[in-house]
Amino acid sequence: MAIISDYEEDQTDKKPQPPPSSSSSHTPPKTSTFTAAFDPQNPIKIVEGVLDFLGKESDFLEKERAEKEIFAVRGCLCCDRNVFGVLDSIGIPNKGNGLDLEKYSWTQTLQEVNVQIPVPSGTKSRFVVCDIKKNHLKVGIKGQPPIIEGEPYKPIKVDDCYWSIEDQNTISILLTKHDQMDWWKSLVKGDPEIDTQKVEPENSKLSELDSETRQTVEKMMFDQRQKSMGLPTSDEMQKQEILKKFMSEHPEMDFSRAKIA
Repeated sequence: MAIISDYEEDQTDKKPQPPPSSSSSHTPPKTSTFTAAFDPQNPIKIVEGVLDFLGKESDFLEKERAEKEIFAVRGCLCCDRNVFGVLDSIGIPNKGNGLDLEKYSWTQTLQEVNVQIPVPSGTKSRFVVCDIKKNHLKVGIKGQPPIIEGEPYKPIKVDDCYWSIEDQNTISILLTKHDQMDWWKSLVKGDPEIDTQKVEPENSKLSELDSETRQTVEKMMFDQRQKSMGLPTSDEMQKQEILKKFMSEHPEMDFSRAKIA
């Protein structure tokens, strides 16, 4: 697993300019430098810092134009986290419909969440702290700060959960969802989230589900595709059909202002 380290913009090659001589009538232009640290847990922060810097220091843009451009980019950041190529993977689920983070990775099905946590080689189960509760999860190594701690995205069925050590270098945890009809956006609240509209259930596993669950999953997949194309969901289509039928049965009524809620 790749670990992104914090970094700072290198300013060592920029030498301070000597002050102008008293005999010189030319005042050199004011120069400003930008320094920022990259936080892998909050990568959007460095982009916002750049925008703030440009808004305050850019002399090459008119103030009004600069403010409009910065406002527009910030709007994009709220809607699409894939701006400037900085956040290419944020929000996009991994192959297991979860997310690969610096300290752990997780995947999910509608019924379960699987967590993989790398630990030092040779780690044994007696060194592990794994506290699983309905609304709280804490995992780590004894005597060290927790690797994961917080409220799960949704409640857990504690009696149907378990954990183990794999190859003495990975803590593997299986969490059973209490509500088995929802996709989780994150493992614990406050961690980076995925876009659940981009979740792709494995078709091969649909046949293993009971008919009711399978219908629910297929409906969710259909609605996700419809939303991504800006088209009505199955529920919205059903409402439209009901309204059309009612309109045909009552031609004497005016439906010109009718709206589908």
